[in-house]
Amino acid sequence: MAVGKEILTKIRSVQNTQKITKAMQMVSTSKMRKTQERMRLARPYADRVSIVMSHLAQTQEDHGIQLLESRQEIRRAGIILITTDKGLCGGLNANVLKKFFAQVQEYHEQGVAVEVVCLGSKGLAACQRVGLNVIASVTNLGDTPKMEIILGALTEIFQRYEKHDLDIIHLISSHFVNTMKQEPRSEVLLPIGKGALSEPVPDKYNWEYRYEPSPVAVLEYLVRRYLESVVYRALSENMAAEQAARMVAMKAATDNAGNAIKELRLVYNKSRQAAITTELSEIVAGAAAV
Repeated sequence: MAVGKEILTKIRSVQNTQKITKAMQMVSTSKMRKTQERMRLARPYADRVSIVMSHLAQTQEDHGIQLLESRQEIRRAGIILITTDKGLCGGLNANVLKKFFAQVQEYHEQGVAVEVVCLGSKGLAACQRVGLNVIASVTNLGDTPKMEIILGALTEIFQRYEKHDLDIIHLISSHFVNTMKQEPRSEVLLPIGKGALSEPVPDKYNWEYRYEPSPVAVLEYLVRRYLESVVYRALSENMAAEQAARMVAMKAATDNAGNAIKELRLVYNKSRQAAITTELSEIVAGAAAV
């Protein structure tokens, strides 16, 4: 019965693993609801800032703000890469990194240097493995995105764009579609698209306001807040996608563990019956010999 004991040990091991995956599935389900609510609450602020910024940009044509200038030639590119700090979330990070490395390879083929800001330990580890130039990174983001944690890294890459050290900045992260679907998304963060600066202004903004200290100073402040809100919203969506992907992955792991337990029990029962049959055959053969 040595084989039977080994099978029982495997069954207990798989059962213990199943308990862990089931607990992780339930925790991810609870966190996913909170992250979805946080993601939903982040959208109105970004939309409102975008409307006011668009209104000011249309009235202040000669603003001279570096963050609103577009470059004719791209010599150096910056990428803000958002990944998770933890694993066990299916192919979420793998899909984002695949899109990220495809963008990096495209720029390298064009002779464009790439600098990266990593938000999340998985992306940082991947960039360090291939030797990319990481100018700033933030890890251990936790379950709640906090602007003060990522503000230093964002300030670094935005200042490089203002100093003409970077000509374009991409934002790559996971987009939360629904609980069962998350897709990698890449968008140009800087220069700001003309669509964001020419959005239709509601009727209540058709008159001119008096801004202090000046409209250009307010516009410059709003541009920075707008960029930060876009990154914050992407980070919130990435966290919601992480919890959804982990919930699905842990459910699949729990189901697979259940199937493995059934197969091991079947093998154990066959082994036990074979052992019993062998013992009975030996007893009958011994009795016949006597």
